[in-house]
Amino acid sequence: MSKAIQALLSGVFFTFILDFFLFLGIKQNYIDFYNIDLYYNILFADNQNIFIYMISSIIFGGMITYLNNKITIITLGFLFLLSISTLVPTFGYKLGEFMFMKKNTTYKNQKYTFIGDAYYIGRKNITFYDYELKKIILLDKKELVE
Repeated sequence: MSKAIQALLSGVFFTFILDFFLFLGIKQNYIDFYNIDLYYNILFADNQNIFIYMISSIIFGGMITYLNNKITIITLGFLFLLSISTLVPTFGYKLGEFMFMKKNTTYKNQKYTFIGDAYYIGRKNITFYDYELKKIILLDKKELVE
């Protein structure tokens, strides 16, 4: 196996581990906090940016394969600690809020206008906190009008 392929595979594997813990922390501390009905694999797949993933894989793979071990261990160790820090409830919640929450938004369907916070915009539904109702509701994306 050539060194370039070995570097790419190592980078893909390490980036996958970082992403796994990042999204696990968000799932545990943000998605589960609001009782959003969302399967982990959907969260992981729908919110993965393939360009960032591949660039990170190439960079991390190059570091693992071609750089000095001391520099690599320190850098990748720091990134790993940063990734698992989302398992701490405060950090996981804040990152989930930063990534998914849209505050003070308005959605309309044929009958009603909803004003509140969008907690998560999924494939088919929007988990939404309505200020007037003072509770979390699910909005079907198909029923919404622009």
